[in-house]
Amino acid sequence: MTQFHIAVIVGSLRQDSFNKKLATALARLAPADFTFKQLQIGDLPLYNQDDDGHQAAPVLKLKSDIKAAQGLLFVTPEYNRSFPGVLKNALDHASRPYGDSAWDGKPAGVVGVSVGASGTAMAQQHLRNVLAYLNVPTLGQPEAFIQAKNGLFDEDGGIGEDSKKFLQRWMDQYVAWVRQHAA
Repeated sequence: MTQFHIAVIVGSLRQDSFNKKLATALARLAPADFTFKQLQIGDLPLYNQDDDGHQAAPVLKLKSDIKAAQGLLFVTPEYNRSFPGVLKNALDHASRPYGDSAWDGKPAGVVGVSVGASGTAMAQQHLRNVLAYLNVPTLGQPEAFIQAKNGLFDEDGGIGEDSKKFLQRWMDQYVAWVRQHAA
């Protein structure tokens, strides 16, 4: 049986992040041949093109983990109508130096959760624009703009009953997308 290793990039550094919880809970909805690894992006230095020739150890680790994955899962909050700077920093680092992008061709899914009624719609749209430039084929439908509210997560940290059917459908489509596009 083929194993699909998914690199998970959570755009929040907060200890009790809704998006970290969502990433963990979504992984539980995947089939047994999918494994998920949340990558560390909080230890990356700020991107500086002068460093392209001698990338820091955390950057090299990030790039290695991405290259080893068959797919990507981006789970992002929305900050000021866009995705967080820490996520943009990770995108920039792993795409450099020019011609050595770890992102190239990796199938991806984009989701996010926020306390606002529109979830992370604007953040996801901005992120999709960057991913398109980086040649990351991204699942278009279904979209998942999730509002953090009571019952989103169950007592065990899984997806609560009110959201389970919708998010299971999202995961099933994501799995099919990765299977179709994984090199």
